[in-house]
Amino acid sequence: MISIFKDNVELCTALADLFISTGTSAIAKNGRFTVALTGGSSPVTLHKILAQPEYQDQLDWNKVFVFWGDERWVPLTDEKSNAKMAFETLLNHVPIPKQNIFPMWSDDKDAKAYAADYEQILRGFFGEDEANFDLLILGMGEDGHTASLFPHTEVLHERTKWVDAYYLEPQQMYRITLTEPFINKAQKVAVLVFGANKASALHEVLEGERNFEQYPSQLLAPASGKLMWMVDEGAASKLTDEAKASK
Repeated sequence: MISIFKDNVELCTALADLFISTGTSAIAKNGRFTVALTGGSSPVTLHKILAQPEYQDQLDWNKVFVFWGDERWVPLTDEKSNAKMAFETLLNHVPIPKQNIFPMWSDDKDAKAYAADYEQILRGFFGEDEANFDLLILGMGEDGHTASLFPHTEVLHERTKWVDAYYLEPQQMYRITLTEPFINKAQKVAVLVFGANKASALHEVLEGERNFEQYPSQLLAPASGKLMWMVDEGAASKLTDEAKASK
């Protein structure tokens, strides 16, 4: 499903509404709301909207459990940390218990070791169920990557692990990420994409030939859940009318 919005504010407002409605429903049904956040700069506007009283007051944050789709392997005090950004823009402004937050970072383990630990945390939460997160929020880069599934990396072919870590040579750092099989267990996957700089990649991902090595976002295909592309007019500018009509 593709939803096109005028700009990033309109897009993030719709995603905030989805966050609240999904969370409310999940808590009513299962007694908890499990959500994975995305990183980078894309979700800043979303977070600021959710932190506003008219939004945050709609959720019982004691029953919200926050994870991440991926992370740069840097301390939580580092400006590159996705978790640091999320704390500053959202989590420090809502009444969520600290024990309900699971950053992808350890002070005393390396990335590979903590990826295995993070997977065990997830398995403890979800067991071997066919579905996991109530809502998984992702972004997409100009190169078509999502989470830390970057073009031409071995992690694209991981089919057993739920979480993996690897050294991303172009960035000279380790990345830790959910893998394709675990991502595609989510009940709802919302992909946040805005800006004309991402129009070419979005066109290739949605309408180009199948080539997930070049465009990893093509791997997104929830087994029994719902995939929602939430994009602004700039990002959608190279899509055909047929693609835009796939609501």
